Amino acid sequence: MPRPRVAEILTLIDDGAAGRAALPARLCQECLAALAISGVGLALMTADGPTGGIVAATDGPAQEMEELQFSLGEGPCVDASSSGRPVLQPDLLKDAVARWPAFGPAVLAAGIRAIFAFPLQLGAIRLGVLDLYRSTPGRLSASELLDALAFADAATQVLLHLQHHDDDNGAQSMLTDAFDDRAVVHQATGMMTVQLDVSLAHALLRLRAHAYATERHICEVAADVVDRSLRFDHSDAGSSRQARQC
Repeated sequence: MPRPRVAEILTLIDDGAAGRAALPARLCQECLAALAISGVGLALMTADGPTGGIVAATDGPAQEMEELQFSLGEGPCVDASSSGRPVLQPDLLKDAVARWPAFGPAVLAAGIRAIFAFPLQLGAIRLGVLDLYRSTPGRLSASELLDALAFADAATQVLLHLQHHDDDNGAQSMLTDAFDDRAVVHQATGMMTVQLDVSLAHALLRLRAHAYATERHICEVAADVVDRSLRFDHSDAGSSRQARQC
């Protein structure tokens, strides 16, 4: 039985009109309205990190920051998922760059000054992360922290609910689409495991590192791997360019 506040949130976002597929977006919007924050993002996660995709995000820099954490493989959502504990950063100006060398400068440039990331999990199973963004520094108050934890619990319930129900293909396809958006990344890492004889997790790290070094989106690099115009190897360069396949 959900706690009263969690049950209240679930009732609030499920008005029966927009269908189950709209639940994540509605949860993010209600979270934004309830707390003194500037943006909210909900992302799928696995034991290997942000290999799923963004389920929902509010307008503004939240979407960009969620994409950036996926591309770089670092940031508060990654730390929260891997540790299983909330990552509360009330003043990013103090330590964001030192803690996340790639993500830190970008998040500051986007005008984000505080991030609060809450892991969504059921026992040892990692489902995702709820990220709260704030354009001004400052801690969450005790009551805000309790409410944020309630929204995280509600988000966990939403993800589990969507995984086990199909509302005219709406809810199930929404979750499937979140993974399909990154299908090219999964395909590329699978090919790289053969090229390099490494694990999927290691292949994903190599892919992210190359994307960061070449200042390209990870999906673009993955597409090059899939169409065989880019091949990773154990040479000093680490990869080689080939004629694009027709």
